Amino acid sequence: MAKIIGGVTTSHIPAVGNAISDGVTQEHYWKRFFDGYQPVHAWLDEKKPDVIIVVYNDHGLNFFLDKAPTFAIGCADQYENADEGWGLKPTAPFTGDAQFSWHLAESLIEQEFDMCTCQEMLVDHGFVNPVRVLYGDHEHWPVKTIPLAVNTVQHPLPSAKRCFKLGQALKQAIESYPEDINVAVVGTGGMSHQLQGERAGIIDVDYDLACMDSVINDPAWFYNQSNAEIIEKAGTEGIETIMWLVMRGALGDKVNCLHKHYHAPISNTGAGVLLLEAADE
Repeated sequence: MAKIIGGVTTSHIPAVGNAISDGVTQEHYWKRFFDGYQPVHAWLDEKKPDVIIVVYNDHGLNFFLDKAPTFAIGCADQYENADEGWGLKPTAPFTGDAQFSWHLAESLIEQEFDMCTCQEMLVDHGFVNPVRVLYGDHEHWPVKTIPLAVNTVQHPLPSAKRCFKLGQALKQAIESYPEDINVAVVGTGGMSHQLQGERAGIIDVDYDLACMDSVINDPAWFYNQSNAEIIEKAGTEGIETIMWLVMRGALGDKVNCLHKHYHAPISNTGAGVLLLEAADE
């Protein structure tokens, strides 16, 4: 059967894609941020997952404010990236796994998560930059990918607890797949930041670090907060970090933290990286 081999968290900041394209990842401003991914690169090189499920939020390239599903999953064999602004150049298309995706969708719906299933799906920087920061740029990507979109843009938003429960359901869905494939789950977004209004530019380092510790050791501390409480601390766009809880829910009760890194500010955002594996029961 399919096996979850681990989980990763990462920010998906648009400027990250430009830094990769422009070849400036080792310049002073960017070096510490990108160096924080080196242990994750080594782990991916060793474990070589067959599929990564990328939990992200769409920023208007595929969905817009008039149609914003709470949860959506890609069910295609290929996903295109298109021009979305930010100066980001479109990447090569990503290879999906439609058969596995449909299994996940059916299992999640059986577990009472009403997924929007997408047989065609454009993926934006929320999906693309995490894959690029983990694997670099490729004409032919070395891993299959499945987009799992969570609405963190158009209110009402799913709660942190609902995202954690989605992760628990995702675990059951993955582990009921009969083929022997290794799967990694990537939770993207955040950390604390706000792009508009009187609090534009807010970064709360202490809260970010507390959330990272909670994801590792006590996810209930994080998911028992209301969205209003999270936004008050982390900013309007900081709510994206609830998507990390989808990844965490998929790993089971206890995890081993293999790597933890935090850097702020980077493009007006707090940025955290975690590499987790399920602990032996």
